[in-house]
Parts: sequence; C-alpha cells; structure tokens
Amino acid sequence: MSDHKIVFTGTTGAGKTTAIAAISDTPPVMTDVPSTDPSTGKPMTTVGLDFGQVRLDSGEQVRLFGTPGQVRFDFLWRILARNAIGVVVLIDNSRPDPLADMATYLDAFRAELDVMACVVGVGRTEQHASPTIDDFVDALAARGLVLPVLPVDVRQRDDVLMLLDTLLAQIEASNAE
Repeated sequence: MSDHKIVFTGTTGAGKTTAIAAISDTPPVMTDVPSTDPSTGKPMTTVGLDFGQVRLDSGEQVRLFGTPGQVRFDFLWRILARNAIGVVVLIDNSRPDPLADMATYLDAFRAELDVMACVVGVGRTEQHASPTIDDFVDALAARGLVLPVLPVDVRQRDDVLMLLDTLLAQIEASNAE
C-alpha cells in the first residue's frame, strides 16, 4: 500500500477547506480562526493548514494538505509542498481577476511544477461564467504550461474526487514514460 501527499492551494475563499472536508475519510484537521479581513467575505480563514485523508479504491492512502490562501503565508506553501506528488490549485471565478489569482499560485509553485503534477479547479463558474475554462487554458499556454482545468463545486465529493483522479492520472502517465 502506498501513501501519497497532495496539496490544495488557492486564494482565500476558493474552497480548500471545503474540498478537503468533502473527500476526507476522517474529520479534517483545520486551523481556522476568525477573519479580520472584511474583504474576504467569510467569517473564518485558515492560518496554518488543513489536513484530511482519503483511501482510494486501490488501497492507496492520500494525505490532503490545504494551504492558507493569503500570500503573507506563502512560506507555509513551500513547507507543505515538500514531498508532495501533486498540487490542486483552486480558483474562485467570482473574484475580480481569477486569471491573475491563478498566476500567483502557479508562480509560487513554479519550481514544484517541474517535478509534480498539477490540476486547476475553477469554482463558482455557474454564477460567474467569465473567464471561461478556455480562458484559463489559454493563460496556462501563454505561460508554457499544459495543465488540466476543470470546473468544480468543492462542496461536491464527486467533483473533488475528479480533481484527484485527474491529478493521479497525470502521475501514472508520467511514471509510464
């Protein structure tokens, strides 16, 4: 049986805590505190990490780590990325500039992306259709990256599992090369 580590990252409010809670087989560990930033529009925010675990049908155990979204905690992003096999970048399409948000996290994890798989999940696309998934793909291509981009409702277990399945498929494909 294998044990893997996957990191969920993205802006405050993108749904990292919710996504981990949606798929974790155990009650997730969360380091949420009352938010002092009214611009986030949420009463609580992660200041350390979120942690959950999920066992795949294959028997493999996946440890799920969620980063805090605030850029001031970027030092934790690099710590949490150590020994990870992949990163899920969650984007909130209702924010003022989701493409710039994606760029922030891709830049922060650029060195890791050379050695680990990545998938981008875009939330709140039903209410906020722009930018489109194609716009995200084009922005990635402009950066020389080819990554899967999927619409996701982080509250839905099946949507979050699709992100994980896509990430694991990338890893399997790269190991087969």
